[in-house]
Amino acid sequence: MKEPWKTDKWFTSPWNFDEEVVKDFAFPDKIEFHDVSLRDGEQQAGLILNKEDKVNIAKRLSEIGIHRIEAGLPAISADDEAAIKEIVQLGLDSKIFCFSRGIISDVKKAVECGVSGIVIEVPASRHIIKYGYGWTIDRAVKASIEATQYAKEAGLYTVFFPVDATREDINWFLDHIEHIATEGHMDALTLVDTLGVCSAHTIPFVVRKIKDRINKPLEIHFHNDFGLAVGNSLQAIAAGASVVHTTVLGIGERTGNASYEDIALALLTLYAKDVGFKYNRIYEMALYMKEVCKLQIPTNRQIVGDRLFTIESGLLVRALRKCRNGHILEMMPFIPELVGQKPVNVAMGKTSGSESINEWLEQLNIELTDEQKDKLLLEVKKRSIQTKSLLSMAEFKELLVDVIILGKGK
Repeated sequence: MKEPWKTDKWFTSPWNFDEEVVKDFAFPDKIEFHDVSLRDGEQQAGLILNKEDKVNIAKRLSEIGIHRIEAGLPAISADDEAAIKEIVQLGLDSKIFCFSRGIISDVKKAVECGVSGIVIEVPASRHIIKYGYGWTIDRAVKASIEATQYAKEAGLYTVFFPVDATREDINWFLDHIEHIATEGHMDALTLVDTLGVCSAHTIPFVVRKIKDRINKPLEIHFHNDFGLAVGNSLQAIAAGASVVHTTVLGIGERTGNASYEDIALALLTLYAKDVGFKYNRIYEMALYMKEVCKLQIPTNRQIVGDRLFTIESGLLVRALRKCRNGHILEMMPFIPELVGQKPVNVAMGKTSGSESINEWLEQLNIELTDEQKDKLLLEVKKRSIQTKSLLSMAEFKELLVDVIILGKGK
């Protein structure tokens, strides 16, 4: 791609691809998304998914192109166990994993579900082992070794999931992981920022340090307590992490997880990394999750907000009308169709201008004098201020009648 920052679907910054910017990148040959919506996502307070919900969400995730789906924690709930078994039996293109605590009985449940991989929780900081688990370090190590060995014997792809890794001394953490991996079994290691406490500048250093020491694929699982989950995930992938854990809409405990929508589109448009998704299904998936999970999505939320491509400001509407014929990307970083969003539309409200009036009159095939348009615009602004909302087409027509027939505004 000659100009990866500018295509017929997006127009981002050429600075992203400057030689000085990209010279230290170490992107893996293949980037995989590991969706944890059905497990970590459901830990969001008040978010409840039944078996049917989980099966339907898994189908849709696979259709989009998600590479791996973490379908739940079978040891915790009989309903989850049943859902995981049914998802496995669907034969989806996505690989199906489940989550497990570091105890053999949990791993046995995973084996019974028929999943191909398992993410095993390994306590990774001395303080969480002492205060969170109430265990000794020896007990934590022993349990982790036994659970991961059992997973290996069962033929499961085994991913270490070290809880609260980022609040432990990094050298102690790496010694701890090497000990468990050597005596137990590990196919991949996850860098888990359980409470989202790593800064963006820290991530490349940590990823490099782990990869220098641990010769295994590195996965990342970041929470969003400081709003850094997406940015930190991108930093980690650019530094060499090959699997990113995400959820739809960033759902999850407390402030949630890294959003797959944000990371996937950023990789595509800001880094020229296409992970093979059906990007035009992103908005559809967001609407489905909104309904099933009873979520509120801010109307201006990036990528999937309902009013993301709605323009009210008169100045912007004027520019939009000039750019419509072949230059729409002067007005936005990507076209709505890329993610399956609704087309760009002009709203009518307090900040509307004369070109907004022209836009709506053209839709109605109505011509007015300049004087009538000015009066109509004043009435539009008054109505919007009174109602503290945008105008519907019905309200606009009502004002049209007032201005044209009743002469309101003279």
